[in-house]
Amino acid sequence: MKRRTFLTGAGVAVTAGLGAKLACDKAKRPPLASVMIARATSYDGDLEAIIRSGLREVGVGSGAIRGRSVLLKPNLVEPCPGAPHVNTHPAVVRAAAEVFRGWGARRVLVAEGPGHCRDAQLVLEQSGLDAVLAGSRLEFVDLNYDDIVLVPNRFGRTTLPQLALPSTLQQVDWIVSLPKMKTHHWAGVTLSMKNLFGVMPGIYYGWPKNVLHHAGIGKSVLDINAAVKPHLAIVDGIIGMEGDGPIMGTPKHAGVLVMGTSLPAVDATCARLMKIKPERVEYLAGASGRLGPIFEENIEQRGEPIAALAQPFRLLDHPSFAALRS
Repeated sequence: MKRRTFLTGAGVAVTAGLGAKLACDKAKRPPLASVMIARATSYDGDLEAIIRSGLREVGVGSGAIRGRSVLLKPNLVEPCPGAPHVNTHPAVVRAAAEVFRGWGARRVLVAEGPGHCRDAQLVLEQSGLDAVLAGSRLEFVDLNYDDIVLVPNRFGRTTLPQLALPSTLQQVDWIVSLPKMKTHHWAGVTLSMKNLFGVMPGIYYGWPKNVLHHAGIGKSVLDINAAVKPHLAIVDGIIGMEGDGPIMGTPKHAGVLVMGTSLPAVDATCARLMKIKPERVEYLAGASGRLGPIFEENIEQRGEPIAALAQPFRLLDHPSFAALRS
């Protein structure tokens, strides 16, 4: 059996087993989480103004940021020049950094541990982010080689007794996930929660974080998010990816930035924009009621309505993904 077949098949089995739990979570009606869908048609627009306004809509403003340190975690997976659908666009990173600086952040840094390439500098250069970092005088930390802090795996979805986290995460006040809106050939979708795979140090987990893949992608996503406790997500859905993501897919123009302080709620909203059922995605189903809400009645939608912008993102033609649409 091929590894991809095994992983996707296992994901469907686990998700199916969560049906009763999801019904219970839905009935409990957890507190509302605000999610902002902002229309952003191109990377040449005033993204700084869009992000500033959107964050205010979800309750984040200068009062929460002034004097604090902010870590921006983009999605950088491959050195792919001229491919704006692979990595978080540098314009989104720059705009987010300037918003936080404008609100009086004491420190703004960009940090990532590329999953497929050990040479982070090469990824930075070919993604175009290196020029933005230099022009905006933004510090970059390669999390693959950061000092490590071992913490207990309290969420316990995998059998890993502890998690190795970069020490930089403990030196900041805000951790902001800046993912790309993409499909994923094993997890179904990769958004703000899956993006945190990239904080896990390659010197401990290998490339592409093989230990975590073998422990189970969906389960690892849940354990990582529970341990890291990210504060905010800003999803780059201006040009996303469909098909064989997160690397080999094709561009998909969605024209949105999606923001919120509850990563499960943000990712569930993004899934609906992609016409994918979030309750059928293993790690979103597992997050429901524990890490955040995923059902529409528990999400206070701000900005554009989902129905006005939703469009199907093509998935791989595999039986394990059929359930994501049904």
